[in-house]
Amino acid sequence: MARNDDRRRDLADAGLAVLAREGARGLTHRAVDREAGVPTGTASNYFRRREALVGALVERIGQRLAPDPRTLDELGSQQPSRTLFAEYIRDIVRRLTAEKEVTLALFELRLEAARRPEVAEVMGEWLRTGFAGDVEFNRAAGLPGGREEIALFHYAIDGLLLDRLTLSIDPATPTDDVVEALVRRLLGD
Repeated sequence: MARNDDRRRDLADAGLAVLAREGARGLTHRAVDREAGVPTGTASNYFRRREALVGALVERIGQRLAPDPRTLDELGSQQPSRTLFAEYIRDIVRRLTAEKEVTLALFELRLEAARRPEVAEVMGEWLRTGFAGDVEFNRAAGLPGGREEIALFHYAIDGLLLDRLTLSIDPATPTDDVVEALVRRLLGD
């Protein structure tokens, strides 16, 4: 079973690489096989339909972009404040920019969701669940801001990541400075 789990993970990682590099149109079972260096037909044996492959990619995105538990413990030991909230946001942005391929694949799936209802269903559920988790985490940690502010941060961070991972309108401004400005403007001083 562990070997099957490893193979599924490797195929999902290969799928994310294909998706980030070639976009949704390039995401085929054969392309995943080539990227993973496995015999033709392997990906389709694990993921019979494209929907199953997309579901595996979404699951893998969540795994690869998950926060480091040590970072959460370190930040969680601090007193709730606007400064701490900014640190959480910086951690999110750092993780997602460090995992450029995964984040680009995530953007590709979001774009594909606008065209394909079956992708929209999987992505919509995943995004809404993640958002609800973020709102609950923020509340439980005693951090400033509620549901509306967390939504505004999601919108702003998505835009910031798109800017930093593609073509930036202001590449000279450090990303941490942008995060600090976002927190200050959305939560006040």
